Amino acid sequence: MPDVLRKSIEVGGRTLTLETGRMAKQAGGAVFTTYGDTMVLACATMSGQPRQGIDFFPLQVEYEEKMYSVGRIPGGFIKREGRPSEKATLSSRLIDRPLRPLFPKGFRNDVQVVTTVMSVDQDNPPDMTAMIGASAAVTISKIPFNGPIAGITIGMIDNKFVINPTLEEEEISQMHLSVAGTAEAVMMVEAGANEISEEVVLEGIMFAHEEIKKIVAMINEFRAEALGMGLAKEKMEFVKPQPDPELEAAVRAEAGDTFREAMKKCSAERIDKATREEMFGQINNSVQEKLAEQFPEQAVMISEVLYTIEKETMRSLIAKDKIRIDGRKTTEIRPISCEVGILARTHGSSLFTRGQTQIMNALTMGMVSQGQTLDGIAPETSKRYIHQYNFPPYSVGEARPMRGPGRREIGHGALAERALIPVIPDEEDFPYALRLVSEAIESNGSTSMGSVCGSTLSLMDAGVPITAPVSGCAMGLIKEGDDITILTDIQGMEDFLGDMDFKVAGTEKGVTAIQMDIKIAGIGRDILTQALAQAREGRMFIMGKMLECIAEPRAQLSVYAPRIITIQIHPDKIREVIGSGGKIIKKIVEITGADIDIEDDGRVFISSVDGTMGEKAQQIIETIVADPVVGQIYKGKVVKIMEFGAFVEIIPGVLGNAGKDGMVHISQLSNKRVAKVEDVCAEGDTMYVKCIAIDTATGKVKLSRREAYEDLGLEL
Repeated sequence: MPDVLRKSIEVGGRTLTLETGRMAKQAGGAVFTTYGDTMVLACATMSGQPRQGIDFFPLQVEYEEKMYSVGRIPGGFIKREGRPSEKATLSSRLIDRPLRPLFPKGFRNDVQVVTTVMSVDQDNPPDMTAMIGASAAVTISKIPFNGPIAGITIGMIDNKFVINPTLEEEEISQMHLSVAGTAEAVMMVEAGANEISEEVVLEGIMFAHEEIKKIVAMINEFRAEALGMGLAKEKMEFVKPQPDPELEAAVRAEAGDTFREAMKKCSAERIDKATREEMFGQINNSVQEKLAEQFPEQAVMISEVLYTIEKETMRSLIAKDKIRIDGRKTTEIRPISCEVGILARTHGSSLFTRGQTQIMNALTMGMVSQGQTLDGIAPETSKRYIHQYNFPPYSVGEARPMRGPGRREIGHGALAERALIPVIPDEEDFPYALRLVSEAIESNGSTSMGSVCGSTLSLMDAGVPITAPVSGCAMGLIKEGDDITILTDIQGMEDFLGDMDFKVAGTEKGVTAIQMDIKIAGIGRDILTQALAQAREGRMFIMGKMLECIAEPRAQLSVYAPRIITIQIHPDKIREVIGSGGKIIKKIVEITGADIDIEDDGRVFISSVDGTMGEKAQQIIETIVADPVVGQIYKGKVVKIMEFGAFVEIIPGVLGNAGKDGMVHISQLSNKRVAKVEDVCAEGDTMYVKCIAIDTATGKVKLSRREAYEDLGLEL
């Protein structure tokens, strides 16, 4: 057997173990990570040569869910894992975001990090286990990396923080906070919360960071021991390629002041994005043309220097002069307009515009059974509230192929969904499935927070009784040495060239969702405190604008929304409603046009745009399942005359189902002596009868005409 290194630490009362040397030895770095019975193999590999002609770091992070990890066989005909689930895609992003900033700037070798989830104990989160394994795998490889990082999840139960809450604890936790960072600082935050205050969220982040420091220290020790055993590699030396000094000087001479003056002009005149990009494009083209002869075949390097100048200039103007590219103050929100009821036939719609970011949002309501079915390794199998986000190329003035949603689109949709979940009414109170779709029809920063605001407007427009409106705001950071500037409501350029994208959504009461990404080596408590406080001011301002448009949910649902009636029947009666081969329920649907879903516990959901038809379907079903009740008075039909009494149908047959009848003994027909039953009634007559007894052994029903008429005060 080869040398194998294992190292363990206690995290949240459970053992986390890293192992290398036994598996995947041809990978650049391979770590088998175990947390409880959750097991993930993480492998990190790097290409031998940098990729030429690109201006980005080609990092690929994959989180692979294997159905065997939870003892399931994949659905469908192929019986193997297909495209990643949304949860897997979000987990890939969760790992990617804190790793990416820690690779050296200018590094262009392909790096692939693959985490394969091989065993899952639902009480021990596989995504955080995978993140730690990925960090350890990169750390023991030769790939240059300024880590390691670690990540944990924090819950809150009875006002106490819980590390990596179990499945049972998650159900009662008021917060789900995922935090990743280095030993020095926090790198990434992802949170969903039930209107928790900013102060509590901050304390949760800091609490998580203390635990992260311990795991990072263990990974560093793991690398040191692995190096001693020959199981880790010395780090590759990387020196960022520098432009020729003469070329850089020439580009700066041509463009330095030009960029600065152009940005000041944009700020002073509040020039829009398209015009600004055209101005900067002309500067780039002019410099390329002027230097093409002096520096032939150096167009790529000239572009890189121009990008550096543009970035330095924008950051300097903000950090030193507090001048933003669009002329706003650091805490100023772009102009906002809100409209609802935009789309004629949707159940709810809105148009939310903030500066040059615009979201068209549409809401569709349906039966709970129309919610999304989830097929993955997580315990959840369905959800009734869905938010989806689309980012068409025209939103940024581009023409490119239209394909399915990418990781960014899935991530933005999930963030907006998480922000609204705490205010969505419970299924028992509002038995609808809800699908919100945000179309980013114009984009210049923070479309995800625009989607949160648009969703709130659409929900209220549709008459969904949300418990509180939710708004969102994105914060940015420019850190130049000791100069720190936090920006409210960042636009695209400030996000792209800045150091932080910190999105906060919530109600007036507290935070419901957070997503934070850092592009530098992390931030500390002071910056987080200021960013959260500034974000609250921003989102409260935005909420005020939203409430000017629509102050509360409409009193009535849209006329085009289905009306859903919920009734409860005994589970033993389900077969009577469905009928042989579904004959009865199909007939009800045919007659009323309503959609009908029946749960195993006897809950029946009836959906119909025409409320009258829904009520008719309800009446038919209630008639089918109705049983006689002792003491109840019925208006029945005489179906058979016997010498000793009359049989009266008290619950009519429906759609081929036999009705329910009982017998009125001759002595119960009147308060006087009756010689013959025919003296009182004939077949086909209707009469009031009272159920006076039901034989529990035979189910036979005894009726009384006399008692019914006496109770009703009618003459016999």
